[in-house]
Amino acid sequence: MGQSHAKAYRRLDGFAIVGLFSRSIRVKADRLAPELRGYPLFEDFDAALRETRPDAVSINSWPDSHAAYAIRAMDAGCHVFMEKPIATTVADAEAVVARAVATRRKLVLGYILRVHPAWAKLVEIGSGLGKPLVMRMNLNQQSSGQAWVWHRDLMRSLTPIVDCGVHYVDVMCQLTRARPVRVHGIGAKLAAETAVQNYGHLHVVFDDGSVGWYEAGWGPMMSEVAYFVKDVWGPKGSISIVLRQDGAGEGSTGKVSASADIDLHTRTNALRLHHAELDASGNFALADEWLDMADEPDHQQLCEREQAWFLRTIQEDIDLTQSMTDAVTSLRIVLAAQQSIDEGRVVEL
Repeated sequence: MGQSHAKAYRRLDGFAIVGLFSRSIRVKADRLAPELRGYPLFEDFDAALRETRPDAVSINSWPDSHAAYAIRAMDAGCHVFMEKPIATTVADAEAVVARAVATRRKLVLGYILRVHPAWAKLVEIGSGLGKPLVMRMNLNQQSSGQAWVWHRDLMRSLTPIVDCGVHYVDVMCQLTRARPVRVHGIGAKLAAETAVQNYGHLHVVFDDGSVGWYEAGWGPMMSEVAYFVKDVWGPKGSISIVLRQDGAGEGSTGKVSASADIDLHTRTNALRLHHAELDASGNFALADEWLDMADEPDHQQLCEREQAWFLRTIQEDIDLTQSMTDAVTSLRIVLAAQQSIDEGRVVEL
């Protein structure tokens, strides 16, 4: 994600890269994309801030370092783009938001689905289906090779339902605009190489009666059949993101399974809108509608849309209060699900 966002900064008018930071960037410099070579490299974050004096910082590190880097960047006068999640605890998330408010710096979270036209359409249509809503989403990833290395590294900080779950719970919160009141989670540890559950399932109840579930698992044992469910039901009908679930036929390279291919995580193919209205004979009054998404942006283009939005929030001084509140709320829900798994009980929010 760091390289993807750096490529976006390089291509967008209004940004100029002044340095790249990673704790081991010099020994891994050969892994940088060709267009990102030649910039100053730093292995000390504070030294990078002092020497480059940036206007903005993009944070794409392991989740357990997000809060500390963000606060130090804002204290140095920087606007911050930060990959999700905002932090690994609710207290840290609230501290990051409080510092953004106090320093009057912009804080944009990397919820890539917010800039995706098909997901925006899903939220627009889904929020008009009446209340309560039923929201069903998952992203199980059958990972091997380098993808399994990444997933094992991520699980040093967070479980899959926390790291990935904030994306989809954020969508649920946009759909309902209601207050989450109750969360239940279940999980299983299927891999000897991880210290935490590499599979989890959460249920969340909102105060308008809406309910949602999210499922996420990482590892070589995951089913390639069960990786893609994204739909919303309401009294007036349903809206679903439709993606063929035939594994390699969906774009797998052979080295990376379709469910672990980052470019497929945001591909939609089509939206299917179902109308619940019945005619006098008790049959459906309207046929299902298919909304073609053939021209949707790819992953890199979505990253560029995120950074274009980041730039706009700075230049136009856009109020980000709601999006920052949403980032804390989605984290609160997924952490409650993990607490539910760990303690074996339903968590009231």
